[in-house]
Amino acid sequence: MMADKYRFEYGDWVQGRSRDGELIHGYVETVDSHKGMLQVNVVESDNEKAIGKSIWIQNKWAEKLPDITGRNESELLALIDLALLFKDEQWFKELSAKLVSFKKIQEVPIKKSEFLISGNRMRNFDVKR
Repeated sequence: MMADKYRFEYGDWVQGRSRDGELIHGYVETVDSHKGMLQVNVVESDNEKAIGKSIWIQNKWAEKLPDITGRNESELLALIDLALLFKDEQWFKELSAKLVSFKKIQEVPIKKSEFLISGNRMRNFDVKR
């Protein structure tokens, strides 16, 4: 599995160091596998001037971070805000679709409980009367 350590794709979240030694956290915009380089859009850094910029780093100086899944509605909304901030239309669409499907999943138990409640109310009405 050692080979996967340096296999990066567009959109992967990474942390690492710039050639000047700055700590960076961001997402991959471009992968140059021939040169072993990544272009990273910096979201966080100990150098404030790097934040919001795209920089090239060697892939051996980067570590792939676990996928950000958006485990609940508030996390998804925060990620959607980030996607809008970075004008990342593809990511925005992915997150929005995930939010819609998340809301559909959440609706199922609510509808079931509403049905049970209304079913209990309906018991008071005897159809045969």
